Amino acid sequence: MQAAKAPILHANGAAIPAIGFGTMEFPGRAAELVKAALDCGYRHIDTARKYGTEQFVGEGVRASGVSRDEIFVTTKVTEENAREADFMRSVETSLHTLDFHYVDLLLIHWPQPKVPFAETLGALAKAKRQGLARHIGVSNFTLTMLDDAVRVCPEPLVTNQIEYHAYLPQDRMLAALRRHGMILTAYCPVARGRLLDDPVVGEIAQAHGKTHAQICLRWLMQQPDVAAVPRAIEEKHVAEDIDIFDFTLSEGEMQRLSALRRRQVRIANPPERAPKWDVEEVA
Repeated sequence: MQAAKAPILHANGAAIPAIGFGTMEFPGRAAELVKAALDCGYRHIDTARKYGTEQFVGEGVRASGVSRDEIFVTTKVTEENAREADFMRSVETSLHTLDFHYVDLLLIHWPQPKVPFAETLGALAKAKRQGLARHIGVSNFTLTMLDDAVRVCPEPLVTNQIEYHAYLPQDRMLAALRRHGMILTAYCPVARGRLLDDPVVGEIAQAHGKTHAQICLRWLMQQPDVAAVPRAIEEKHVAEDIDIFDFTLSEGEMQRLSALRRRQVRIANPPERAPKWDVEEVA
């Protein structure tokens, strides 16, 4: 049985399902999990060259029987391939591995300060103009980087995929993305499990008869211009993560969850590639 259909977010010409299935650090049965996600209603699948899961995404899509044009697939080019020639080779490799003619969304995975933004963003736009990607965006960009990317990119950007959850405020980034007509795509939406033990999340989950993860994801879904790409490696959790559109958090519950931002917990911060992050002031 499929869950309720996820809403569609619109950004600079792209129609993006608000919840996607993330495929980072997947086990050997990744293709089965992608198929299971599509079977229970996901129509947005998120992968990356760095994840090593593109092959399984392609296999899962084909095994599902769902028409390719009904599925929104995202992949990413790693920062090691920021030079134009390397970037284009990476895109071609991704498409070959997926066995797709195009991806719906192509992202720069991490910023690369050693290569001019104009070159990398130019290559990103080139991939779109050549029909290799229908839409383009960035990931892990700071506020300044986002403004620079929008300024130098010859084609419109649709998202910045960044860490976002109730423990990490992103108000300034959300405001900047809205100014640019873009959306925020949240990864680590349950703070890699840390939010699942939070007593506030537990109280709200009990009140609604939902899981802790469903409360965290619903909190994101009720915010304008926010998508999320949760990861799950058990089929029951795959199904639970999209079954979040049959209830609504009250204004008071939203505020209680938003107040958790005082924790200021950042999960994804690899020293070899992370930029100097923007810091939000929390009242």
